[in-house]
Amino acid sequence: MQAMVLAVVQGLTEFLPISSSGHLSIVSKLFFGEDAGASFTAVTQIGTELAVVIYFIGDIVRLVAVWFRGLFSAQVRATQDYKLAWYVIVGSLPIGVLGFFFQDYIRSTLRSLWITAATLVIFGVLMGLAERYGKQLREQARLRLSDGVLMGFAQAMALIPGVSRSGGTITAGLALGLTRATAVRFSFLLAIPAVFAAGLSEVSHVFEPSPYGLQPSAAQMIVATVVAGVIGYAVIAWLLRFVQKHSVYLFVWYRIALGAAVFALLGFGVIQP
Repeated sequence: MQAMVLAVVQGLTEFLPISSSGHLSIVSKLFFGEDAGASFTAVTQIGTELAVVIYFIGDIVRLVAVWFRGLFSAQVRATQDYKLAWYVIVGSLPIGVLGFFFQDYIRSTLRSLWITAATLVIFGVLMGLAERYGKQLREQARLRLSDGVLMGFAQAMALIPGVSRSGGTITAGLALGLTRATAVRFSFLLAIPAVFAAGLSEVSHVFEPSPYGLQPSAAQMIVATVVAGVIGYAVIAWLLRFVQKHSVYLFVWYRIALGAAVFALLGFGVIQP
């Protein structure tokens, strides 16, 4: 039951800009008395990223093929698809490097609910400011290398629970003048190499005895990953439609309200940090 509940939470929140790792930490501590753990979070994200691969399989195959052809053709290297493939590669580097060097802090210190509550509020406000003041004029065809780099560093901030990988990249994209739809689509593509790498690197840690987080069985991890992936696929389709016609203020106010609620629960001793 724990694995199923946490998988549903992961699937619902991975692609929304509200922090899946923060929600997993809050739900697991509130209802099960212990943090789900960074390893459990990273591995279940493989399921949700498989949903991204399935949903965007046409784009992914095209970008990979163009990237390989571009290695040998100057004409192909001039195309936007070839550049986009490189933007995804370059943008994936920050989270990989920082995740490797700070993995011990990510599994322990940074998973405090005090930090999660603060980042929910702070980055919610930043998202609101980006929505309010971002020009939102540039479509995918006008993406630049600097967008990939800056959104890559914004994605790396999500190593801290509560920031949100999609929230950080969408906020950065809006601040850089991208349309909401462009920022969301690039956010999904940018996540694929980073999240797969993180999940695969954490597989060996899931079943190791650790003072940080729950210790799931292999069966629980398989079920959780599959459930998270199925729900995540539905959320992708919904979010892409939603941002076409609506602002991100719904998520801004949700983040602020949730952060305030977590502060209250911590302050009254209902849950432990």
